[in-house]
Amino acid sequence: MNLGDRIARRLRRQEPGWVFTPSDFLDLGTPQAVGMALLRMERSGDIQRLARGLYLLPKVHPTLGPLHPRPEAVLAALTRRDGTEFQEHESYSANRLRLTEQVPARHIYLTPGRSRVVKAGPLTIELRHRSPRKLDTPAPMSARVFAALRNIGKNHVTPGRLAPLRTLLSAKDRRRLLADLTKAPAWMHPHLRAIADTAKDKP
Repeated sequence: MNLGDRIARRLRRQEPGWVFTPSDFLDLGTPQAVGMALLRMERSGDIQRLARGLYLLPKVHPTLGPLHPRPEAVLAALTRRDGTEFQEHESYSANRLRLTEQVPARHIYLTPGRSRVVKAGPLTIELRHRSPRKLDTPAPMSARVFAALRNIGKNHVTPGRLAPLRTLLSAKDRRRLLADLTKAPAWMHPHLRAIADTAKDKP
């Protein structure tokens, strides 16, 4: 089995919409050989090149046609390649947790690395530097809640605004929220305890 066949076999294990880089296949061949194999697959239409060193396993909707890559998929590929972690911007967290109806107009994420703009095909992602200390939380839902409260602001958090979290957080999320308490600013602590204590039980 040649290198192209081995790469194709690995790609078949992934869901359409998966974003990847040549580094995901360097255990199969040299960088130059992997690059040439991906170039042949791109020319045959099996994969789509989003940017230099960034590729997409195409996903086609029966009505909408080819779909754009998801920002999270792009950042996951960069994390695998570079080891850099990313966290969604406060405005995304607040919207996803139903604490605000405002839909962010841009794809903005936070990173302990340098600020920069990543272009992946039609998608533009803005990465903003944030100190590692402020990004240090191991639980994704905890990070999302912290970011959402930060977006609302210290002086604007009310029990009513936090009400949606009572149906969104599972029991596991609530336990992890308390475990991550020390990684949040002190002003958030009463609100986080209230969320953990009063959130509706979910499996």
